[in-house]
Order: sequence, then structure tokens, then C-alpha cells
Amino acid sequence: MANAQNDKKALGYALAAVLLWSTVASAFKITLQYLTPLQMVAAASCVSFLFLFAVMLYQGRLPEILPELKKYPLYYLCLGLLNPLVYYLVLFQAYTLLPASQAQPLNYTWAIALTLMAAIFLGQKIRKRDWVACAFGYLGVLVIATQGNLLALEFTSGPGVALALISTFLWAGYWILNTRHQTDAVLTLLICFLVSLPFSLGASFIFTDWSGIPWQGWAAVTYVGLFEMGLTFVLWLNAMKLATNTAKISNLIFISPFISLMLLAFIIGETIYPATIFGLLLIIFGLLVQQWRRRTTVAGEPRPRIGSGVFSKRK
Repeated sequence: MANAQNDKKALGYALAAVLLWSTVASAFKITLQYLTPLQMVAAASCVSFLFLFAVMLYQGRLPEILPELKKYPLYYLCLGLLNPLVYYLVLFQAYTLLPASQAQPLNYTWAIALTLMAAIFLGQKIRKRDWVACAFGYLGVLVIATQGNLLALEFTSGPGVALALISTFLWAGYWILNTRHQTDAVLTLLICFLVSLPFSLGASFIFTDWSGIPWQGWAAVTYVGLFEMGLTFVLWLNAMKLATNTAKISNLIFISPFISLMLLAFIIGETIYPATIFGLLLIIFGLLVQQWRRRTTVAGEPRPRIGSGVFSKRK
């Protein structure tokens, strides 16, 4: 009976997280109308940090922050500079160059990037199904990036596609570093935002102008900071902790990109090309092949990243 109740709660948390993550691609595009990518990283990081700080305060765990940071200062410096700073700068720049309906599905291939990087840096074996996943995943990328015109290889924005794919490897690299350090996920993420803030805020005040940003921009970036990594991340963690079968919950994430595309069409007014849908289906098929009866995972491996790429995560 208790398991049934926990599964019901887990499903509720997971659905809420998936629905919120489905909105962030639209939120990215709206925010970028008012803020530069650097301003967006700085402001959204502040919001995410404040929310996670509030969670730790509520849990009575604030005394854990400084000892953990003092124990591994260089590790957290590298981790924080990688994510959120560099990862989101690259991702948001990709969103400025590409329609969100292209950037979002391309970011979905981060799980394939994680497999490749795990083989290189962790010595994990790449199985046949992983190569199949790579083939389908990156074929899907080509279909989306060329809008189905594979032979011509004409991209909507070559630099935008490159940045979107680079962001997947940056995000995968963040989780590779996490495999060596098994600390509570919320604490780790909070410290990453704390470490990165002086760099993102300092750079934003030096290189950008914060004056004249309307309230719509502040509202949009607050939404991004809260729902890309803050509240949504906590909801997803709770779902994973309560679920008796995490695989069933994890598979819910595959509905997110399709909801996201519908929202982009209705809210942003982007044209969703048939090639985008077909390419996304190829990517998802590759991921499903990769995960089928999977018995081993990368230590600390996160949810299948979709939305942005975190505020993945991630989307």
C-alpha cells in the first residue's frame, strides 16, 4: 500500500517536472529577446542559486555548504565554470542562432555524447546498441539541421548547429566529473551556482549593459532560473526517490520534446517542419535502443536531458 502511494506521488512529481521542462525552450527564446546570453546566464543563475539555497535552508543543511566547498575547492571551481557558466553560454548562443525547434531536439543527443565520453574518460565499453544509437541520433541531427535536405548539407546556421552539439558534450562532461564525486545532487548544484556567480555577474557588468531591461525580460529570466534547474530539478529528484521503478518514471521524459515543439508553435509562432519531427523521432529511437534492457549506467548518470539542454539539466 505504501509503495502504491509513493508511486502515485512519484508520478505526480515526474509529470509536473516534465511539463515544466517542456516550457523552457519557449522561455529561452522569449528571454533572449530582452537579454544577451551572458546576462541570461548571470540572472538565471542568481535565481537558481537563491531557490536551491532556500531548499537547503528549509532542510536545515546550510552548514554543509562551506565545509564541502573548502574540502574540494578546485573540483567545484572546475565544475561550476563548466556548468552553469560555459555550458549555458554555449547553449543560449545556439538558441540565438537557431530556431528553438531545432536547437531543442539537437540538445537531446547529450545522452549519446555521454556514452562516447564515458568510453574515453571512464574506460567504459561501447556496446553495439550504443553505436546504433549514435547512428540514428546523429542522422536525426542531420535531418533537423538541414530540414531534410541531406544531400545539399545546407544548414540553417552551421555555427548554431555546432554550438548546440558542443553543448551536449559540455553537459555530458559535467556528469562525467560527477562520477568521481558522490555528493548530494542539490548540494553539488548549489555550490556550482555559488562558484560560477562571481564570474558570470562580473563578466556581465563588464561586457553588457543592464540598463533598460523591461519587466518582461526580468520575468522571463526568473522563469528560466526557477523552472530549468531550480524547482523542476527538485521535483524530479523527489520522483526518483519515491518511485519503486525509476525506469517507468524516466521514460516520461520522452514526451517532453513533443510538448515543447507544440508550445514553440503556439507561443513563439515557430514553424515546425516535418523534417524536425522525423529527425526527433530518429534521435528518440536511437536513445530507446541505447537504453533497452540497460544493466549498467554511468555512475551518477542523470535524467535523459531534453529541455535545454540543466538549468539539465537540459534543453
